[in-house]
Amino acid sequence: MLPNERQKRLVSTGILLGALTMGHQSLAQWMISGNETKIDLDSGAPLVVNAPQKDSVTLMDFSVFPPLVQHFFDISNSVIGPPSNIAITPDGRRVLIADSLHLDSDAEAGWVPASRAHVFSLGKEGLKPLGEVKTGSQPSGISISPDGHHAFIANRADGTLTWLDLRGDIVSRGEIKVCEPEDSLSDIAISPDGSTLLASVQKGGYLAELRLEGNQVTLTGRRYSVYGQPYRVVISPDGRFGITAGAGSGDPLDPDALTLVDLKAEVPRVVDHITIDPVTESLEISPDGKWIAAVCMAGSNLAADDPHRSEHGSLVILKRDRHGFEVKQRLPTGRIPEGVAFTSDSRTIAVQCHPSKEIWIYQVKRGKVVDTGHRIVTPGFPSSLRAVIP
Repeated sequence: MLPNERQKRLVSTGILLGALTMGHQSLAQWMISGNETKIDLDSGAPLVVNAPQKDSVTLMDFSVFPPLVQHFFDISNSVIGPPSNIAITPDGRRVLIADSLHLDSDAEAGWVPASRAHVFSLGKEGLKPLGEVKTGSQPSGISISPDGHHAFIANRADGTLTWLDLRGDIVSRGEIKVCEPEDSLSDIAISPDGSTLLASVQKGGYLAELRLEGNQVTLTGRRYSVYGQPYRVVISPDGRFGITAGAGSGDPLDPDALTLVDLKAEVPRVVDHITIDPVTESLEISPDGKWIAAVCMAGSNLAADDPHRSEHGSLVILKRDRHGFEVKQRLPTGRIPEGVAFTSDSRTIAVQCHPSKEIWIYQVKRGKVVDTGHRIVTPGFPSSLRAVIP
C-alpha cells in the first residue's frame, strides 16, 4: 500500500453526541455510513451534482442510545453500486471502503470507474487513514472472512474479484474472473467457515459459487438461478442459507422477491422465493440469524411528476422459522433507502435515506421492529452502510 496524501488530510468534524470514548468494550456496536455528494438520485435518475462537496463517512457507536456520532471528511465513496462497499474486520480494527468511480465531464454518464479501495485503522480516536490498495475496475461490494484473514472485493466494471490478505500489511493476492464485465458482478458473501463464497452477478441473473481452500480461490462452476437481478448477497450465520434479492423490470407496482439458497442441502439449491416489496436495494441478516431486514424503493425513487411515486420507501422484516424465513412486518422509511444494517446484538437496525441525508433508527422490541423516531443527519447522501460483526 502506498500512503495517500489526500487521505492524510481527513478531518474529523468533532461533532459528537457526548464524549466519543469508543473503547474495546464497544467495538461490537460500531457502524459506518458512507456519504457521497457527487451524485443525486432525487430526480428519479442519477445526476451529477454541480460543484459537489467532499464525500464523507459517519462513524456511529451504538453501545449507548442515542448513538455517539462522528463525521470524517474527504473520503471518496459512491452510491453507484450496492450499499455494501464498506467492510469492517471482525476485530473492529480495520476498515475497507471501495472508491468506485470518479467524475469525468467527458464521459457520457459524467463519471468513469475507479480502481482502488481506502484502508483505515479503527480505534478509540476513530478512523485513521493507512493508505489505499489497488482493485479491479469499479470496486463495489466487499466482504471479509470471519477469521479476518481475507477480504474480497467485487469489481463491477470488469467482472473480477480482488482478493486481499489482511494479515499484517494488506497484500493483494490477485484477481479471479467471475463473469463478463457486462454481467455486472456486484457483491460477494463469505460463509462462516470461510470456505464458500457467493458472488452476485446482477445482469446475469445468478449467484456464482467459489471455494476458498488455503491460498487458492476457484470457481466451482455452480450457478444458482435466482429471482430477478441479484444485487446484495449474504450468508446466514449458521452457514445454511445464501440470501439475495433481485428486482425484475424495476416496475414500482409489481412486487419483487428474495431468494433462499440452501447451502447445506444434500445437493445445494434454491429452495424458496419470498415475495417482498418492489425494487430491493439492500438486505442484511441479523447476527443471531433470526431476522432479515430488506429495504425497498417501493416507488420512492421515481421522479416527482410520476403518478406512482411514493414519499416513503419500505423496510421489510422477515423472521426465521423451521423451513426458512417468513415476512412479518412492513414499515415505512424515508425515500430512496440505500443501506441497512444490524448492530451486533441484533437489537438495532439502521436504514439510510438518501435524499433527506438521514439514517433512520429502528429497534427490535418484544419480537417486533419499531421505529424509534431517532434520526442521524449525515453530511452527504448516505449511500453505503456496514456494522462490525465480531
